This record gives sequence, structure tokens and C-alpha cells, in this order.
Amino acid sequence: MKGFLSENGIAYVERDVMEDAVALRELEELGVMTTPVVRVGDEVVVGFDRARLSALLGMDPPPRQAGPCCGGG
Repeated sequence: MKGFLSENGIAYVERDVMEDAVALRELEELGVMTTPVVRVGDEVVVGFDRARLSALLGMDPPPRQAGPCCGGG
């Protein structure tokens, strides 16, 4: 997550929920008990969701990755 944000020139504030009781309480209020969590305006992204972050940040969508191929021969 941090790498993605840094590589794309996106400023962010890192908060350690193990050291910051206020940050932990904010996650609890959101009903979230996992990290990473990113807030973009009023939107909250739980986990590293590159496509959703790109959309919320107004970036070009990430390239689609090919999935397993079917219909072999």
C-alpha cells in the first residue's frame, strides 16, 4: 500500500494502530479490525484494492491481468 501511494506521488499519513489509541478507536467505529485502511474523502478502502484506490484518486485504472486460460486443445 505505502509503495503504491509513494510510487504514484500520493501524500498520505501513516498511523500505527498498535501505538495510536485514537487511530484504533476510529477503526473500531468503522467496524474495521484489519489493516491497511485508507480514507479518500468520505470513502474508506479496507485492504489493498488497487483498482478502487485508482478510481477514488482519479488515476488511470491499473492494467488488467490475464486469468487462467480455458478451452485448451
